[in-house]
Amino acid sequence: MSNTEKALESSEDSRTTEVPTKPSFPEGGIKGWLTVLSGWCVMFNTFGYINAFGIYESYYKVTFLSNQSESNIAWIGSLQAFFMFSGGLISGPMMDRYGPKVILIPCSILFVASVMLTSLCTEYYQFILAQGVLGGLTNGLTYTPAVTAINQYFFQKRPIAMGIASSGSSLAGVIFPIALNRMLNKSSLGFGWSVRVLGFLMLALSIISCAVITSNAPKRKSGAPFLLAAWKQPEYYLQISGLFLVFWGLFVPFFYIPEYAESIGLSIDMSFYLIAILNAGSLFGRLSGGALANRIGRFNTLTGASIVCAILIFCWLRVTSQGGMVAFSVLFGFFSGTVIGLFPATIAMTASKPNEIGSYMGMALGVLSISTLTGTPISGAMINSYGSYHPAIIFAGVATIVGGAIIFGARAVFAGAKIAA
Repeated sequence: MSNTEKALESSEDSRTTEVPTKPSFPEGGIKGWLTVLSGWCVMFNTFGYINAFGIYESYYKVTFLSNQSESNIAWIGSLQAFFMFSGGLISGPMMDRYGPKVILIPCSILFVASVMLTSLCTEYYQFILAQGVLGGLTNGLTYTPAVTAINQYFFQKRPIAMGIASSGSSLAGVIFPIALNRMLNKSSLGFGWSVRVLGFLMLALSIISCAVITSNAPKRKSGAPFLLAAWKQPEYYLQISGLFLVFWGLFVPFFYIPEYAESIGLSIDMSFYLIAILNAGSLFGRLSGGALANRIGRFNTLTGASIVCAILIFCWLRVTSQGGMVAFSVLFGFFSGTVIGLFPATIAMTASKPNEIGSYMGMALGVLSISTLTGTPISGAMINSYGSYHPAIIFAGVATIVGGAIIFGARAVFAGAKIAA
């Protein structure tokens, strides 16, 4: 055998025995924390905006869409949530291949345009197209890259980083209901300029998010856009199945608290403020949930918060006073905030490489989009059919508690007998 052949054989042997290097995560740094700031701004504009849809729904019911049923109006918000999640099917794989800025900049411009177009709407189909479809899709195209970029910078500190970033949506959920109530009902601005004011605020935050976001992972240059092998991992598909059911129930209070509050005799002002109170509780849930997850485990925290949300939804059946609604809103906001803040971190745990997180997130959000699309219209149809909120609340509670149990199954597969997982 010649020296050249020996050298080639030696090189091939070294390649076959080479052990893949473990992914490294900076766990911070200027770029890492600026990416968290970018994620905070994106969360403010995406989940925060959707969290306030209950205010829009209540306003549409007595103004532009008084001839539409609760179920029909709920389709606007459900479409918005659906496209926000399903947009990840596009932006997740793109994030792995091209990085965040190329996606964030054009989609942020289109999102602000959708808000401005919503301010001009007066007909049902116009709200469906501008707020539901365009607003939701551009939301999703910005949300997934922002969440993925944070997960690429952090591993040990990932729950805390995600908690800080997702607190942006909670703060938005406090600000939007109060601001909309003041502008719509206590000023001469009218609907158009009230929505445009929010649009200009979100434009400023979009500029910040696009300017400071970066990615720590090398771009994935080969392979299929969707990593279908993920669906062979029980810890992945069980978790997504559980989250599907949890999300079926989780958004029902966000959408129907204002109308329920009015049905038991609370004022319109108070019904609007309940969404702000719920999101204030969510703010603390997202921050403290991340810290707790670092102590007892991410799956444990997600499972526990989901079960508590289900219990609180069942308790909602007996709430008939202002004090009860305030207490329910605070507690449900806290624990639902923990769920929403943590689920991207538990999904990212199942990806073997940082530059696969975008695809894992995109596929998961694509499935969860069906849940957000159907959950609240199903609840709205129950309210219309039975003339009561109780069947819808029972549906939400059962879906959430079964989903929490399935997530616990994913935790058992992922960590076995390990206590902190």
